[in-house]
Amino acid sequence: MPLNWHESAVLSIFLGIIGLISGQTKRLDALGISFFLAHISSSFILVHFPSALYVSFFVNTQLHKSEQINAGSKLFGRTLMSTSTRFQRIENIAQKHIDEGAFSSIEWLVKRKGETWSSGRVGYSDAVNKMPLPNKPIYRNYSMTQPIVSAVALMLVEMGKLRLFDPVAAYLPEFANMSIIQENGSTIPAKSPIIIEHLLTHRAGFTYGFITDCPVSKFYRQSDINDANLSLEEAIKRIAEMPLVFEPGKRWQYSVATDVLARVLEVVLGKNLPDILNELLLLPLGMVDTGFHIEASQQSRLLSVFGKSDLNEVMNYDDKPQTLIPSDPSDHHPVNDKKFCRGGYGLYSTIDDYSRCVDFLGSGLTSRGERLLSSKMIELMWTNRIPDNQLPLRIGPVLLPGYGFGLAGRVMMDIGKAYGLTSQGECGWAGAASTYFWIDPKEDIIGLTMTQYLGSKIPIGDDIRNAVYQALDD
Repeated sequence: MPLNWHESAVLSIFLGIIGLISGQTKRLDALGISFFLAHISSSFILVHFPSALYVSFFVNTQLHKSEQINAGSKLFGRTLMSTSTRFQRIENIAQKHIDEGAFSSIEWLVKRKGETWSSGRVGYSDAVNKMPLPNKPIYRNYSMTQPIVSAVALMLVEMGKLRLFDPVAAYLPEFANMSIIQENGSTIPAKSPIIIEHLLTHRAGFTYGFITDCPVSKFYRQSDINDANLSLEEAIKRIAEMPLVFEPGKRWQYSVATDVLARVLEVVLGKNLPDILNELLLLPLGMVDTGFHIEASQQSRLLSVFGKSDLNEVMNYDDKPQTLIPSDPSDHHPVNDKKFCRGGYGLYSTIDDYSRCVDFLGSGLTSRGERLLSSKMIELMWTNRIPDNQLPLRIGPVLLPGYGFGLAGRVMMDIGKAYGLTSQGECGWAGAASTYFWIDPKEDIIGLTMTQYLGSKIPIGDDIRNAVYQALDD
């Protein structure tokens, strides 16, 4: 006996729900089963099916919409949270730091499979004076300049204009006869030359003025190599006059190595560094807001910086809560000096601009699909090159457990030693003003965190990265 309309609708709703349970990819199969069962039950299908099918389709559609709203849909093959609670933690953590007065603003961007997965910004351009955030804020990248310079160096390797084993002295003769400092302050001649690979991996024997437990750092501070009035060439010549901390290749020490590498690029190509970066990388990637200076018409977008003013003090921490102390970094990081450039820091950028760079660093491709670095070079770039006896990596008092270092930044080698949520092979770098990025090939994620606090005691990049990973749920 044929079912009445109400019975048909109930049956179709029931079977539609079965379709949901069976999985998103089986929705059409569930509707096919609904059709088949209804057909064999009686001839009611000829009369009632159109309305029953509509009810079933309506239920499937509305429930699917509810899934998406609650971030419970299948996205890129992984289930996100069944409610928005975990996803909301990303913004909550950022807002918490703003509310506590630790940062003036925090902006983040996370992409998965090339699509924006999470993005937002909280806070002020200047929280002390309650100045609102501008559209497309501009940040001082500091050491996030380095992966850009390193990538360009590797482009020259692929062009046959540079080799990883080339002695640096072949391009910069002032590094031909380096000395190494001893515990008693005396020096001895270096036995091995510095090579290009040492510059890329921070194993050349250089240091930074802010690494205060290093015996050579005092010479860096005395020579004032951070003076923005020095040209890149002049700064590098001052570095060559100072002793090395260790025999090249024997240790990992974060240092001015990328500044030296930048000068090598200038000599090889016969151009200044800004022109090199623009021609080979920034313009092909469409990074129109990235450069070593900011035009006057765009300076209103530059965020205020807080924390230390002296770059040599960025790792001089105390045990007090972090507060917003206005900073003036213009003596080492000028805004509108078109002659200024460095390889280790100095670039300004936006989060959208730098995300184009991070996409490239993970793929070798521009957004148009043009290849700037081969896939094999990307693999080489993000493979650890630091021997076990030179681990763990340490920058002053800050440990990087579980990480090694490739040709452009850190690489997670052992998640059993990691201090936060990550994946094997996760890689990236950060900047002194608390900018941070990571690439996760396993999860097909890139992430960026941008703020402006020079010498932060709070690892905001790690906090946002952890918040992102806790929001993923198999």
